[in-house]
Amino acid sequence: MESTTRERIVAALREEAATPSELSARVDTARSAVYDHLRHVARSLSGTDERLLVSPPTCRDCGFDGFDDPINHPSNCPECRSESVAEPAFRVD
Repeated sequence: MESTTRERIVAALREEAATPSELSARVDTARSAVYDHLRHVARSLSGTDERLLVSPPTCRDCGFDGFDDPINHPSNCPECRSESVAEPAFRVD
């Protein structure tokens, strides 16, 4: 039986941290869909001994990392308005 996209995402994140773009390439799905899968993975891991750890998106220009939703890739920084925002990284631990 073939594993689901979410199962493949969790398996990949158990091995090493990855950004949504990296996960998109590894599990062959759209980057925008990866964010939806990650939200579901976070909920499904609740109540288990594993957690979805998030390194939030960070502005490459000013260093801001206090974004409201860490499972998101903002289009620009609310502090300096730069569009150079690094993707968040995820890991299952």
